[in-house]
Amino acid sequence: MASSKHNAEFEIAVGGEPYVWRLHRLPGWSSDAAERRGMAIAVRHIEGQREAVVEFPPGPQPRYGAPQLKASQIDPKVVTTAIASAIAAGWEPLSRGKTVVIVVDASGA
Repeated sequence: MASSKHNAEFEIAVGGEPYVWRLHRLPGWSSDAAERRGMAIAVRHIEGQREAVVEFPPGPQPRYGAPQLKASQIDPKVVTTAIASAIAAGWEPLSRGKTVVIVVDASGA
């Protein structure tokens, strides 16, 4: 039987509006030569369809054998700040269109 990967979605309110977010990408090595990529979260308004992918910096390299990051371990304050930064950068969550990619710092700003 085939196993399915299911990324859990979490609800969060930012500025009184409800959003849904999920862990889009774990931090790890890129396919480019010797480059690490940070985690990324995908966010959408609960009533909208347009997503924003918010990318974070890679941070320190994890120790060998360290457990992988889980979405439940991400601080909700960082997610709230990242969503607010995406909106400030021009993402319109209730509009239609392509997914927007926004790069933020480690604090989500």
